[in-house]
Amino acid sequence: MNHAAAIRFYAELNDFLPEEQKHQPITYTFGVSGSVKDAIEALGVPHTEVDLILANGQSVDFSYRIQNGDKISVYPVFESIDISPLERLRPVPLREVRFVLDTHLGKLAAYLRMLGLPKKR
Repeated sequence: MNHAAAIRFYAELNDFLPEEQKHQPITYTFGVSGSVKDAIEALGVPHTEVDLILANGQSVDFSYRIQNGDKISVYPVFESIDISPLERLRPVPLREVRFVLDTHLGKLAAYLRMLGLPKKR
């Protein structure tokens, strides 16, 4: 039996999504409950880009097991709002590191993103 959860990505995390999935809840279907980290990565967003996850309005970490009917909100690094009372998933912001790659180096860029280096435009 398949279950479903709604996952919504915010701000620059939408850069990883296909156009038709950007800026709206995505229906994530699953047979067996897995971690929210696995779901995020299955949708194409590297977990290294995520700073805050809310499951039904509550702060959770990457090991949270998605349940049928969950509403998941996924946020990148916060720069102007103090979220320190919530469960931060990154020890320090990624905003300091910078690199430049040409478009023909897409695979290298993907690997660097998985290592936690941010994308700037």
